[in-house]
Amino acid sequence: MSVTQHADPAVTSPPASGPKQTDGRTAERPLVVRLLARPEVGVFLGAVAVYVFFLIAAPPVRDAGSMANILYQSSTLGIVTIPVALLMIGGEFDLSAGVGVITSALTASMIAYQLSMNVWVGVFVALLVSLGIGFFNGWMVVKTGLPSFLVTLGTFLILQGVNLAVTKLVTGNVATDDISNMDGFNQAKKVFASSFDIGGVQVKITVFWWLLFAAIATWVLLRTKYGNWTFAVGGNKDSARAVGVPVAFTKISLFMLVGFGAWFVGMHQLFSFNTVQSGEGVGIELIYISGAVIGGCLLTGGYGSAIGPVFGAFMFGMVQQGIVYAGWNPDWFKAFLGVMLLGAVLINLWVQRTMTRR
Repeated sequence: MSVTQHADPAVTSPPASGPKQTDGRTAERPLVVRLLARPEVGVFLGAVAVYVFFLIAAPPVRDAGSMANILYQSSTLGIVTIPVALLMIGGEFDLSAGVGVITSALTASMIAYQLSMNVWVGVFVALLVSLGIGFFNGWMVVKTGLPSFLVTLGTFLILQGVNLAVTKLVTGNVATDDISNMDGFNQAKKVFASSFDIGGVQVKITVFWWLLFAAIATWVLLRTKYGNWTFAVGGNKDSARAVGVPVAFTKISLFMLVGFGAWFVGMHQLFSFNTVQSGEGVGIELIYISGAVIGGCLLTGGYGSAIGPVFGAFMFGMVQQGIVYAGWNPDWFKAFLGVMLLGAVLINLWVQRTMTRR
């Protein structure tokens, strides 16, 4: 009887009011935890913290012109960081992006100047070369199964040597010739290196291109089949292939997108300074990768966003210019870079564990 008496209230009584009781496996995570698990939220908070820090430590940062310079510096990094982030979401990364920027600029300059052609011819040839480098990297990774670290490290060394050797062979110098007086230069400069006056402040066109590319990349990742393919091949390429995802096409095209980003920044550098130093670009690839990691992209692939790397690039631009405005030794930039990278890796590790926790 006692069993029946205890069981009856559970059947006939209405559910008790109050919070829903759940076990540890089904308990919903707190809102703060769920927000921080988003790839772009953590880096956004970090970018705000860095911005506030330099507002206090470096008063010139408060000037609108200084902020325009910071955004410009961020944009030249961010334009390549975005496709690098997409590639990392797809489970790979590219060590040749930095010297690839210089390769594209050298190609466009020498094709136009040495062959006495309109600079737009050099621009389009450079685009083909950059896309070709990306295709080669992707094809090698897909066909050989080698880690992208080894393949793109080899490409990095090849391009570094070719940049120097070919430039010296063709021009007799380590830099290309000035192309500012050639046909088409002014038109190309408007596309890649012009400025706009906004409230009396000169803002570089690369800032607008950077934000446009970020918006397009976000739409592709979240609203298209290609975005689903990118996450799928980064999460588990064998499972993705089993459900019909074109793994080879997706990975190769992601490497080619990095080539496109390198080409665009290369054109900006060429039409900003009229000439290119062939030995530049070494080491910048680590900043692109770091910007993507700080932006929330996991090194293991399958996770990330296009918005997070925008804030990651802004943090780099903010620190790089903020140190100058504060009057500190510029060598501190690398120290800040290391601290931010380690912090981002730890946050990403926490996010990964939070996502897989039961």
